[in-house]
Amino acid sequence: MYGSGSPHVVSDVMTHTVVSVGQDAPFKDIVALMAEWQVSALPVTAGEGRVVGVVSEADLLHKEEFRDAEPSPPERRRRLGDMAKAGALTAAELMTAPAVTVHADATLAQAARQMALHHVKRLPVVDPLGMLAGVVSRADLLKVFLRPDAEIAEEVHREVVAYLFGDEAPGVVVEVANGVVTLTGRLADTTLVPVAARLVRAVEGVVDVQWDVSGQTLVDR
Repeated sequence: MYGSGSPHVVSDVMTHTVVSVGQDAPFKDIVALMAEWQVSALPVTAGEGRVVGVVSEADLLHKEEFRDAEPSPPERRRRLGDMAKAGALTAAELMTAPAVTVHADATLAQAARQMALHHVKRLPVVDPLGMLAGVVSRADLLKVFLRPDAEIAEEVHREVVAYLFGDEAPGVVVEVANGVVTLTGRLADTTLVPVAARLVRAVEGVVDVQWDVSGQTLVDR
């Protein structure tokens, strides 16, 4: 699943088989598709599959929210967009546009930042032409923490310890338990320890990093 020594990217974890709707899709069809596929949002596409927006459960719920309540004038002015969606009948009227998307070669960290910045749970994955290639969700991004400890240890030793410490690398032992990396050993020069700690944290699947290079465990924070 993971390429040795390479950054882990969205294409490693994304869902390739994805359902989308056209701009003319009716409200009830959108609700039915979400229920069938058990998703909270659907990409809206035009033409041959170019992503033009996303319609989410939040967009659909405005119809229920404003069903029997007349908002006050100040709230009406503040929520004109939401009220317009309450009367929407098609995906084009309901969707949030432009869509927040991500490319398949984006790192998992970049995708996570996009989700956090825009407060979304899923991102359509698009190719360089903006065509729908898949979907990545929060749950997909968490898959990286399912990496076996032995695989993490091998990458840490190869990509960080051997790279930074060279001849001293054989004296550094890498142990990983539940994603927590502990490195022990003796180093003539410990000035690179903070750099190593940052690089280890960048390895996908690492939960925390600890060092014991002087007989006392040092936890890098």
